[in-house]
Amino acid sequence: MRKWAALGVLALALLLIAVDATVLALAIPALQHDLAPSPAQVLWIGDVYSFVLGGLLVTMGTLGDRIGRKKLLLTGAAGFGAASLLAAFAPSAGWLIAARALLGVAGATIMPSTLSIIRNLFTDPVERTRAVAVWAAMATAGAALGPLVGGVLLEHFWWGSVFVINLPVMVLLLVFGAWWLPESRDPAPGPFDLASAALSAVGVVPLVYAVKEFALAGPSWTALLAALVGMAGLRLFVRRQQTSAHPMFDVSLFRSPAFSGAVGATMIAVFALTGLVFFLSQYFQNVLGYSPLQAGLRELPLGAAGVLVIALIGPAVRRLGLGRAIALGLLVSAGGLAIVGFSARYGAIAVALVVVGAGVGLALTLTTDAVVSAVPADKAGAASAVSETAYELGAALGIAVLGTVLSAWARAGTFTEAMQGTALVAAALLALASLVAYRFVPSPLREAVSR
Repeated sequence: MRKWAALGVLALALLLIAVDATVLALAIPALQHDLAPSPAQVLWIGDVYSFVLGGLLVTMGTLGDRIGRKKLLLTGAAGFGAASLLAAFAPSAGWLIAARALLGVAGATIMPSTLSIIRNLFTDPVERTRAVAVWAAMATAGAALGPLVGGVLLEHFWWGSVFVINLPVMVLLLVFGAWWLPESRDPAPGPFDLASAALSAVGVVPLVYAVKEFALAGPSWTALLAALVGMAGLRLFVRRQQTSAHPMFDVSLFRSPAFSGAVGATMIAVFALTGLVFFLSQYFQNVLGYSPLQAGLRELPLGAAGVLVIALIGPAVRRLGLGRAIALGLLVSAGGLAIVGFSARYGAIAVALVVVGAGVGLALTLTTDAVVSAVPADKAGAASAVSETAYELGAALGIAVLGTVLSAWARAGTFTEAMQGTALVAAALLALASLVAYRFVPSPLREAVSR
């Protein structure tokens, strides 16, 4: 019973991180009025969190394997609370950017720690799949709840309230985490490789920047240079892992179709989820005239379906096997986006949100479980970080690619037509990803899941 209570603590932590990634967008107009940031500062306020978070995930996941995942998680929770307080009462745009960067550092300690603790808590594959399903449901629900939470807060309080809301949650996490979470670490981790840590950041941060720059301004030399730097950094990181006596991460895992396919499917599933939230939020507010709170309420079916699909994960794996079940989740998500492509009425959109939430919830649970199960429990932090990095890149790509398609389409027609066309493009990409998962991710049947 204690491990399920611990899972509740971990789920709460992830829910907060997921909400925090989307809640700020609605507060931008209010903080622009109060802090008068420059256009460049507005971009950094929004982006620095994901840059820092994405760049440090692998490092922090590996650090947790060494010093203890519980210790790192609770340290990160305390840091997240302190940085939230700094952000809430920031007297200037520069102060807020610095606070958002600190939130990224703290978030990078929390995210892989939650998943690696689950990997060590739940040694039975059946229970672990269920636990990861709860974890994935929190990620899906958090993305949908962000606009709703932001809408409620901003209708009654000042923009800093979107950060203050983090504090009571972090207090609960610290109190109950210290009580219920077990400590775990790699008993023989080897020396910490600072060069590998730096290379992982050099690889990930410029790539995330390039994607965001492309989404904002279209193709540019800046985006191209950042992408080249990122790819060079990742290449050097991989080479160092292959030659090091104590690698930060076993890159040979990517030779496994199950592992590499699961990482790729994670990116595609999150791509669809964030892209859908991105263009529907604009449609609800800019076209239909809903307030932020009303728009957030209308996106709730997405998160609800992501939670309810937990009951279907066991039967899906038992009857289909891993690869085919992942393919089914991606295909179902494609069907949901196709509904938006053919009807812009809210009734149809609500059905689409349920379908996408269920499909993404199924796919994301199984891909995450596949990634963390591919390594021994002692190395769970590094594997969790790879899964989280795929999540971050998928989110960035979803907004960049679909946002670019949406903007280009909207210039030639109405926004509604552009949104529907973009949804069909995303559906086609998901259908292709489903085919790839079906073809390349193995599908051994797991009878034990039915227990």
